[in-house]
Amino acid sequence: MSSEHDQHEASMKPPSRLEMSRRQFLTYTLGGATAYMAAGAILPMVRFAVDPILQHKGEGTSVKVAEISKITNEPQEFTFELKQQDGWYLSNASLVAWIRKDEQGKIYALSPICKHLGCTVGWNSDKNYPNEYHCPCHGAHYDKEGKNLAVAPKPLDEYVVKEEQGWVYLGEIVPNTRVK
Repeated sequence: MSSEHDQHEASMKPPSRLEMSRRQFLTYTLGGATAYMAAGAILPMVRFAVDPILQHKGEGTSVKVAEISKITNEPQEFTFELKQQDGWYLSNASLVAWIRKDEQGKIYALSPICKHLGCTVGWNSDKNYPNEYHCPCHGAHYDKEGKNLAVAPKPLDEYVVKEEQGWVYLGEIVPNTRVK
């Protein structure tokens, strides 16, 4: 009889189910919380790295700087403002260009930033170097076309120049192509 009774008791037990131990519960809970916090820290970094790639690149902008009739063979300093966006910050940058006509009458514009250490050069600003751009910081000087004559390792950069409807427009700064 006891064997019948044991069989009857065995059939009366509810089916066994797999139970989670406390250790497994803590492992899953802490692992999930850690993954959630790591995703919260990593996703903004991924967004920061990928966002510039996804931004639409606009065509280069040109800025109206001077009337063509005012440009001479002698370099003249012109100041202009350029809207620039640095990340999410929009500002107006005040820039300077030295603009002149060459012997063929073609207009070109040079950047005033010295290629030695980044100081601002001036035209005819040193009586020891007449008819040259001179850097007051370390004595670099350049000829009318921006060719480096002393100290600086490279010639002055130039602006992309566009002439439209009697005005000179300046674009991006590029390496000097006028001098070799």
